[in-house]
Amino acid sequence: MLKVENIDVFYGNIQALHNVTIEVNEGEIVTLIGANGAGKSTLLKTLSGLLKPKKGKIEFLGKSISGKAAQTIVKSGISHVPEGRRVFSNLTVEENLELGAFLRKDKAGISSDLNKVYETFPRLLERKKQLSGTLSGGEQQMLAIGRAIMAKPKLVLLDEPSMGLAPLMVQTIFKVIEEINNDGATVLLVEQNAHMALSVANRGYVIETGKVVLSGPSAELQSSEEVKLAYLGG
Repeated sequence: MLKVENIDVFYGNIQALHNVTIEVNEGEIVTLIGANGAGKSTLLKTLSGLLKPKKGKIEFLGKSISGKAAQTIVKSGISHVPEGRRVFSNLTVEENLELGAFLRKDKAGISSDLNKVYETFPRLLERKKQLSGTLSGGEQQMLAIGRAIMAKPKLVLLDEPSMGLAPLMVQTIFKVIEEINNDGATVLLVEQNAHMALSVANRGYVIETGKVVLSGPSAELQSSEEVKLAYLGG
């Protein structure tokens, strides 16, 4: 579904990604693990069109999306749930969700997906008329994921969905990631909590200082001494 080949990405003169190659097959959950500042978020931003690669190719569903505008990439079926939630705090919960469906024209489908988001996150239904800036961190994360679902994506890019959340809320968010995947969306997940990420993912890539240093099935990465020492607390 997604093919990234040998991309280099820079912030000004500083190179953030070096010759990165990954692929994501339809129906998978694939996780990117690595330390803070390793380049994981940079890769997601590049896939969603917020950054442009200097070199290399990005293909989605067999078509090149390298250097395309963010709205074109959303139209093609990729939704990005950014790090730090980024909900529109001065809009209500429902207005945020409706904005997720901005590019869609199928009113019946939008209404049905809105109901589905409320079924998945009953807390959002209770707070649908509330300004999203007044929600807790966990509720804002639910809203950010719900907003992405409203675009009816084929591929969801999730950046640090568990960051700053209470353990119980982390469990809820990961259950939802599995549900989204079971409903037919492919997921590319960036996550500091390597234990949780590898427990839901089919495969993973380890990124260090902007380079892919290891990849393989989740079970293989979980049992790798290198991964255990660096990311799973030994």
